[in-house]
Order: sequence, then C-alpha cells, then structure tokens
Amino acid sequence: MDSENSHHKGILLAVAAFAAIIVIVGIVGYFTIGNESEVIQGQVDVSEYRVSSKVPGRILEIRVKEGDYVHVGDTLAILDAPEVEAKRMQAQSAENAASAMSDMAQNGARQEQIRAAYELWQQAQAGLTISRKSYERVQRLFEEGVMSEQKRDEAFANYKAIEAQEKAAKSQYDMAKNGARIEEKRAARAQVERANGAVMEVTSYIHETIQTAQAEGEVSNIFPKVGELVGTGSPIMTISIMSDLWGTFNVREDQLNGLKAGDTFTAFIPAFNKDIEMKVSSIKDQGSYATWKATKSNGQYDLKTFEVKARPAKTFDGLRPGMSLVIRK
Repeated sequence: MDSENSHHKGILLAVAAFAAIIVIVGIVGYFTIGNESEVIQGQVDVSEYRVSSKVPGRILEIRVKEGDYVHVGDTLAILDAPEVEAKRMQAQSAENAASAMSDMAQNGARQEQIRAAYELWQQAQAGLTISRKSYERVQRLFEEGVMSEQKRDEAFANYKAIEAQEKAAKSQYDMAKNGARIEEKRAARAQVERANGAVMEVTSYIHETIQTAQAEGEVSNIFPKVGELVGTGSPIMTISIMSDLWGTFNVREDQLNGLKAGDTFTAFIPAFNKDIEMKVSSIKDQGSYATWKATKSNGQYDLKTFEVKARPAKTFDGLRPGMSLVIRK
C-alpha cells in the first residue's frame, strides 16, 4: 500500500516538473522571441547594359576578360562578317556607276558628238541656201511666163523640205551642246545620293563588327567564346556600371511604417561589418504574385510586399553587386 502511494506521488511530481518546465520555456520564449527585433534583408544591385551587334558574325577576338574595368571607346570584341564586306563592295560599285551616270548627264555629249551635230547643221544650212535661191529663180521665170506653175510648185516644195531639215539639224546640235534635260540631271543626282546612302548603311554595319564600350563599367559576364557564331542582337558580354549602385529590399506593408521616397535609414553590410546610410529612391508594389502574408484565417487581412529601392547617401568604397544589406527594426 505504501509502495503504491509512493508510486502515485512520483507520477504527480513528474507531471508537476514537466508543467513547470513548459511554463518556464513559455515565459523565456515570450521575453526573448517575442521581443526579438525584425530583420529585413536586401542586396546590392547595379545598372547593366548588354553588348551586342546588329550583324551576325563569328567572334574573331575578345579583348577583355571578366572583372576588367573599361572606359568609353575601349575595344571589347571583334567580329568577322565576310558577308557584310561583300555587301560593301556591291554598294561601292553601285555608287561608282551612279556617279559616272551623273557626270555624263552633267557634262552633256562628247565634243566629237557636238562637232558632228554642228557639221550636219552647217550642211543643212548650205542646202537651204541653194534651195532658196533655186526657188527664187524659178519664181522670177514663172512671173515672166517662161516657167510653168508646176515647176514653180516643185521648187517651192523642195525649198520648204530642206528648210525643215535645217531646223531639225539645228535642234540636234542644240541638244548635243546643252546636254541632258534638267529632269534627267536631277534623276542622276538622286541615284548618286541613293547609292551614297547604301554605302553609309553598309559602313555602319562594318562598324558593328568592332564592339566598343558605350559607358564606363566592369565586365561582369562574357557569353560566347572565340570562334563561336553570334546572331543579330545576341549578347556578347554584360557591363556593370559600378557608379550606379543601389539596394533592393522586399518589405511587407506592415513594416513600411510610413516609409516614402526621400527618407533615409541605416543598413548593415555584413561584408564589411559596417553600417551605411541609404536614401529611398522608389517604392513599388510587387503585385499579387509577390510574397504576401495571409492573415484572413485569424480575422485580419492580407499583407502585400513592396519593393523598396535605396541608394547610398555617400560613396562607399568596395560596395559590390550581390552584397547583403540588413535592416534591423
């Protein structure tokens, strides 16, 4: 009997001890976990631009490597595009042909052609003089009654025919001397301008075979290898503009606490074990697809997440993309 009582007392003591432990753990958790500060973690981002070509080609040479710092105008890569070279030769040949046609239209006929037309005109003038004199003689004889009216009419018709030939020869001479019409000259000049435009277009494509840096920055990624083919617009490398760094944080709306663009806050950089002052540049809703906290189950409301971008208030040496930023609240 005494043993049974002892056994029951032991059980009660064990239950009481277990309950005491639970209470103690609950109290400790309340004062520690409940009061633990909230942490918002973000990371450093950077502006980037991709280097790509307007024309397809084969990578002939890559003159930089990942991690190199480049300046505006530095040569990054050289492409081999023989098809573009062939098109340039075609465009230049078309330009030469158009220029020759324009020169011919501007200069008019050759001197030999002008002289030949002049000689024909002179010959027609001589024939006209003879036919006019013959007609005048026949007319006088007709008036004296010696020549018949038919002979007079034949001489007059011959005179008018040769007069028309002289006018035609004079027109041919004038046309040879004056050269092409104004409209033909304008058309020839337009053909030259069109050919010049084609040459300029192909030349711009030739320039695309030598890729240069458009802004200062660090080469972050190089995609193709030497000898590989790249298509039109295919990225060759990525340049990070290290002068344009910012931090990105995903913040629930209940943690914003009235934060707005222009506000400043302090963030911790684990990589340097230092704090940095940052200024909010933009706050954007991430949309319904972004991380959100459901609270409807306990009678409250859903909390959406906002993307907060902030830039360093002062230059921080050594700050790089991908580094963590921590905000303790």
